[in-house]
Amino acid sequence: MEDKYSAANFLFAHTENARGCLWHKDRNTMKRALVCGAGGFIGSHLVARLKLEGYWVRGVDLKEPEYDQSEADQFLKADLRNAAMCSEICDMPFSEVYQLADDAGGAGHIFTKQHDADIMHNSVIVNCNMLKSAVNSGVGKIFFSSSACIYPEQNPFAPLNPSGAEDSAYPSLPDSEYGWEKLFSERLYLSYQRNYEIRVRIARLHNVFGPGVSWNNGRENALAALCRKVAESPAGGEIEVWGNGSQTRSFLYIEECLEGVRRLMDSEFSDPLNIGSEEIISIDQLAYAIMRIAKKDLRIRHAPGPVGVAGRKPDNRRIREKLGWSPDLPLSYGLEKTYAWIREQVVSDKRNALVFEKERESAKIRRKLADENASVL
Repeated sequence: MEDKYSAANFLFAHTENARGCLWHKDRNTMKRALVCGAGGFIGSHLVARLKLEGYWVRGVDLKEPEYDQSEADQFLKADLRNAAMCSEICDMPFSEVYQLADDAGGAGHIFTKQHDADIMHNSVIVNCNMLKSAVNSGVGKIFFSSSACIYPEQNPFAPLNPSGAEDSAYPSLPDSEYGWEKLFSERLYLSYQRNYEIRVRIARLHNVFGPGVSWNNGRENALAALCRKVAESPAGGEIEVWGNGSQTRSFLYIEECLEGVRRLMDSEFSDPLNIGSEEIISIDQLAYAIMRIAKKDLRIRHAPGPVGVAGRKPDNRRIREKLGWSPDLPLSYGLEKTYAWIREQVVSDKRNALVFEKERESAKIRRKLADENASVL
């Protein structure tokens, strides 16, 4: 019998773990989940969480996870901007689809306005394609990862008391095109739920962090960037902070992000819901907290740069009401783990750079000796 997933028939490369073959035997009893964006930070952790819960999981992304092998039963490399590929990956009635694939990043990517067209175009096309494919294939329920960036600039974002209740999203005026895209896509998902009777769950995620987060590719959030700067700086050195350091944020550890997403998917609540920590901290305070973990005494130099709104944190009254739960881990819990992980990456990068430099010098010496021997002959 011809293999439907052969290179000739499938539109894109894929890898399949050994346990993936068990799915064909148990296809009628196992819950099946599709995770789009499974090569990214949150997506790769979500795949692992779903596997622990007993799901058969197909992961899809342009790339595989950078730091660990995916735990998905099957991992497909696909460009979800291609409608035909979306149809191919939705070739079965998945119990649940998690749509986390988007064009995203930290302030250096979102607020410079240099990537606005790509951010809006890429993410909207992916969401349109995935919703249509999900409806056509009879998907039971679809999750969309929205963002705290949908909240309006005119909200009372006082640094110490920012407003982030779900119903404050309108009248709308997000502070970035990324926020506008997320707000539009929320409405797109709710429209599909209304017109095509597909069950939708929407989470407005707030600054998720943890081991495996982007830390040096220009798309890292403030917490990861500060961890990297502290790890790279010698004791007594200096780190740069954009703005005056008084802007405040809340940060959500990956474990609680996944807990919130899974609780939301298992609930009957379909309106957008904040998933974030109510613990708030200024960027300068965050930098000093990381320094204490690193046991380094560093100076802060404030510099011009994209900073976003003065303050942002979620209002968690609705999540407590609807899910009977809200994030409560202290920031310090995840910060220690994340700094340790980023420090390992920094040390590994430096070690690799030293090895590369030594190899390059050795090659130069070998070429020089070869040239000298050739001239003697």
